[in-house]
Amino acid sequence: MDKGMGPVALPRQHKKRVQLAFILLATFAYCLSMLSYFLWSKTRTETLPINAQAIVAQCSALQLTPGPPDNFHSRTESDRFEKGTKATLIRNASIWTGLDEGNEIVYGDILLDKGIIQQVGAVNLNSYHDVVVLDAAGAWVSPGIVDLHSHLGVDSSPALRGAADTNSLKGLAMPWLRSLDGLNTHDEAYQLSISGGVTTANVLPGSADAIGGQAFVIKLRPTAERSSSAMLLEPPYSLNGVHVDPFQRPRWRQMKHACGENPSRVYSGTRMDTQWAFRQAYNTARIVKEKQDAYCAKALAGQWTGLGDFPEDLQWEALVDVLRGRVKVQNHCYEGVDIDGMVRLTNEFKFPIAAFHHAHEAYMVPDLIKKAYGHPPAVAVFATSARYKREAYRGSEFAPRILADNGLDVVMKSDHPVLNSRHLIYEAQQAHYFGLPANLALASVTSTPARIMGQDHRIGRVIEGFDADIILWDSHPLALGAAPKQVFIDGIAQIATPYTSVKPKFSQKVPATPDFEREIADAIKYEGLPPLEPKKAESDVVVFNNVGGVFLKDQSTRSVNEVFTSASAEGVVVVEKGRLVCSGDCATDLSRSDAVHIDLEGGSITPGLVSYGSPLGLSHISGEASTNDGPVFDPLSGNVPEIVDGSIIKAADGLLFATRDALLGYRNGVTSAVTAPSSYGFLAGLSTVFSTVAPHKLVDGAVIQEVAALHVALSLSSRISVSTQIATLRSLLLGAGQGEIGQRFGDVVAGKIPLVVNVASADIIASLLVLKKEVEAAKGETIKLTLAGATEAHLLAKEIGAAGVGVIVQQRPFPATWEEKRILPGPPLTQSSAIAALVAHNVTVGIQVAEVSSVRNTRFDAAWAGLESNGALGKAAVLALASTNLETLLGVEEGNSDLVATKGGSDFEGKVVAIISPRSGMVNLV
Repeated sequence: MDKGMGPVALPRQHKKRVQLAFILLATFAYCLSMLSYFLWSKTRTETLPINAQAIVAQCSALQLTPGPPDNFHSRTESDRFEKGTKATLIRNASIWTGLDEGNEIVYGDILLDKGIIQQVGAVNLNSYHDVVVLDAAGAWVSPGIVDLHSHLGVDSSPALRGAADTNSLKGLAMPWLRSLDGLNTHDEAYQLSISGGVTTANVLPGSADAIGGQAFVIKLRPTAERSSSAMLLEPPYSLNGVHVDPFQRPRWRQMKHACGENPSRVYSGTRMDTQWAFRQAYNTARIVKEKQDAYCAKALAGQWTGLGDFPEDLQWEALVDVLRGRVKVQNHCYEGVDIDGMVRLTNEFKFPIAAFHHAHEAYMVPDLIKKAYGHPPAVAVFATSARYKREAYRGSEFAPRILADNGLDVVMKSDHPVLNSRHLIYEAQQAHYFGLPANLALASVTSTPARIMGQDHRIGRVIEGFDADIILWDSHPLALGAAPKQVFIDGIAQIATPYTSVKPKFSQKVPATPDFEREIADAIKYEGLPPLEPKKAESDVVVFNNVGGVFLKDQSTRSVNEVFTSASAEGVVVVEKGRLVCSGDCATDLSRSDAVHIDLEGGSITPGLVSYGSPLGLSHISGEASTNDGPVFDPLSGNVPEIVDGSIIKAADGLLFATRDALLGYRNGVTSAVTAPSSYGFLAGLSTVFSTVAPHKLVDGAVIQEVAALHVALSLSSRISVSTQIATLRSLLLGAGQGEIGQRFGDVVAGKIPLVVNVASADIIASLLVLKKEVEAAKGETIKLTLAGATEAHLLAKEIGAAGVGVIVQQRPFPATWEEKRILPGPPLTQSSAIAALVAHNVTVGIQVAEVSSVRNTRFDAAWAGLESNGALGKAAVLALASTNLETLLGVEEGNSDLVATKGGSDFEGKVVAIISPRSGMVNLV
């Protein structure tokens, strides 16, 4: 199968002939049928029904398959064109067109006018007089990003009680529901997603139901009409009872299906119940379809006696259209058992599936997927998000590459707001890093999803006649941190004042994918659960050759410094028994016969990273309670058992070792983690510091520091008022606590351990700064206060810096709740990112991750923060964000002494190959 192109790749003349054949066939059938019943009527005395002609036309139309009108590609103006929009010329661009299986690059100009791409390459402006000119100066241009799986507008941000329309819980199979009816035009994520290059999204109902309803494709730009309907791209002609031309091919419809864990959990059923719901629904639709076919067979044969009305059922008409091959079925389906069930269902009822979504085990069963009715479905996946529930436990970062190797179409999707679709390009970047070829990686968020949703006649490529949905990038789209300089939807610039961050030269080219052939083979061999434990180097002496740079911690200043740099192969680092003994001129050590030699190919040696923010070390599978330590009791709720009243929880007591996420973190340079007890209330407890590679707690060095900091949370989302939460914290800091709780808050006041407050709102942060000053004045001591989460901290950057308070934030903020609304998104929407703004006011900043599966990407997050800081953060400062800064802010007394050896270039070209551990006196190879 042609993965990059699809039907549009055919020569346009050939496609027109195919489309014309459809129309001629339908017209011929109609004419033949009319001739038949007129001839028949001459020999019968029965009276023709007054609507006979309409009946024959309706029946003939049932044979038409969806697609654009025959004259679509001769259009000169888009149906979505906004009058008054000026033509735009983008000059001197490096254009990824999407043609030639995604390999074509055109260097030249693009002319946008009347909502479509008028010219690509050499542009003739003879007939144009008023054109907006934008000089790309060689920058990359791509089609707008297409999100095949989104809940934009139906799972709105910020999350409010009246703004969630993702799932209906009225039954397992409800094909009559429509996401359009819940599409909120005020979702604050639209503009954020546009700023990441997303121009089109398929808005799906949720996955609580087996058949959740009909999905609708939207363009994200705001329209003059300001309505949900105005956002739609090619809605069905029958929407809202619009008259349907029986001779015009219908438009594609979309429908959401879901199997496996979600419907079973919501309806307290099993996979057997869900599968029966599917079969029952499809059988109902089949009966309706057969009645319609029987009716039309009689009508087209002129058998009018007793014919009656056309059999219709509004509840089931969309599922009947599925059976007629007119609907793109988007199927949430994770495991092999569920994929197998859906493949059997397609063959039982003879309907195709457009794509399996999430599909964490699809890479294990490619041949099964190819047995689906009609054609092999595409597979829409996350890049590295996995292990969050049982179905996702065997998910592999190498799945896109393996699926592509097996000839299946690969789509990267967001499931927004599960993943912020603003960063959908990041999913493609990661897929490329782990082996998906560059042409397919870019196609996975542009041309491939456009084809899978049936819109590849107008979006997904930079081709003359296509919609003017394009992105001008500040770097190559597959480079880490790539951000749009401008986004056009229907030829309209979407970012009023775009800001850009200067990117290094290496960001302008396609990153070189590291060698993961062994890991890919192991993912298949071990069915997603390959061994992750490292192997000890065979010698106590390890010589690293061709080292590009060495960065080490200065424990006295709690900083990271560059101690060695080399642009040649002469850079050498020698390690003996886990300790760096020489760097730079180490010629005398190179000849040692007992040494293990490792070529870093210009890579670097840097401090081991620290993870914070997720329940790492307290969870194997976050969605499975039996695999987790579990949440602590909230003392403000009044539900704390008497036996634990006054006690404070230690995360060290609940540590779980050898979790796959911890080991994956270790293999990617995260060698230690700080974890607080899981809590949904005010008081969490005491965090601990542990090794991400230790097999169990009793191994030397497994628990690096039993107690690090005291953690509380203050939130508008609590059932307890913020004023009550602040009053409680004040009382505890002033000495009102009893037992262990009182003791530990006393430690905070005495400056022995930090107080880490999980907080988002700037208003609550301001109250905390006042409280800190109040308590310090009363006690005469300085409190070590760290704000974690701190989404709105940038609004008080000056005050936070003056108060000597540290901040730990996520690198990519999102307005998930009301108290996180006022994010500082960074380029291209704002000049500065939140991290850069805080650092500019001398705030010590660390980065955190929320999900355990994201721990492995900590080094990417840190590098990304540097790339969008406009030069404010150098390599040493970037490394400090996820090492020394976190240790300082979280009360880590003895810093992580591990070193990480990375082979190859920076960011998406480097691969961690070894961990140097002075603590254990060895080098671990990963």
